[in-house]
Amino acid sequence: MTASLDPALERALRAVIDPEIRRPLVELDMIPSATLDGGVARIALELTVAACPAADRIEADVRQAAAQVEGVERVEVAVGVMEPATRQALVERLRGSRPQQFGPGTLTRIIAIASGKGGVGKSTVTANLAVALAARGLAVGVIDADVHGYSIPALLGTDARPTRVGDMMMPPEAHGVRLVSIGMFVEGNRSVSWRGPMLHRTLAQFLTDVWWGDLDVLLIDMPPGTGDVAISLGQLLPHAEVLVVTTPQSAAADVAERAAEVARQTGQSVLGVVENMAGLPQPDGTILELFGSGGGDEAARRLGVPLLARIPLSIALREGGDAGAPVVASTPADPAASAVIRLAEALRGTRPIAGRSLPLAPA
Repeated sequence: MTASLDPALERALRAVIDPEIRRPLVELDMIPSATLDGGVARIALELTVAACPAADRIEADVRQAAAQVEGVERVEVAVGVMEPATRQALVERLRGSRPQQFGPGTLTRIIAIASGKGGVGKSTVTANLAVALAARGLAVGVIDADVHGYSIPALLGTDARPTRVGDMMMPPEAHGVRLVSIGMFVEGNRSVSWRGPMLHRTLAQFLTDVWWGDLDVLLIDMPPGTGDVAISLGQLLPHAEVLVVTTPQSAAADVAERAAEVARQTGQSVLGVVENMAGLPQPDGTILELFGSGGGDEAARRLGVPLLARIPLSIALREGGDAGAPVVASTPADPAASAVIRLAEALRGTRPIAGRSLPLAPA
């Protein structure tokens, strides 16, 4: 392959990264030829699929890189699509490089965001935490495992769908976060009415059939409760850590404990508790405790884990969720955003070693 690449052009084109696979085009055999003749750089670019959503960006990056090579006066790019055999060889090569991407010993930290009941803001916490971690230089992925109540794409402001390359899926990216959700595979706002086996299969496919690349952190937005998905996650990822989200209300905290206990029964470790909707700050500095107080502290005490964050009620947080603009990016000075950012900083300071988590101090 390299015999048909001009050395100077090849060096320049190695800096061009496929935005979905996140590897140099040259390594992916997407540049079968690149020649330089009389000041004209002629480059053959082969996309992985015909409907590649990043086609324009890739071509522009190729043109820009080639134009910077000494002696190049004009760049001509012939865009085509890989032959099926070439594409299948690429898929097999990618799969072979990561046979058990999230298996025991993975360098990716896997954190499931769980809650005992719905309506506590678990998905909002997941989306904002993911964006905050990505903004701090980590490679972050999110699986929306709440199949019946999927909301991560809307919270991150994207309607993009994964790109299929052979039998692999390349996840779209929003706010620097790679994500996949069942909402990307249904039309409009249709409901999904599946039982246990289908839920298990979907979660397994999101883990194995999606090309995540090299992730530092994988967040999994769990459905509320202790049902099929929680059990499946324990079977598929027994080494995952669990972050429990509750409101200050004692009834919500009681139920949140059950989610933590199911995680422990499947061998997972409980990382800590996040108390969401922890009061609404008033102009005079007082806190209006609409959902009571103390639930997060009590849940953390009974579970024997730290309370890692206390996130106040916030209009900006709610508006950002509705607009697909996470508050940690749009309004980082907001009290709720600041609380999530502190949580991200605390998590960034710890990494698993050989699949075992390090101790984490409260934020």
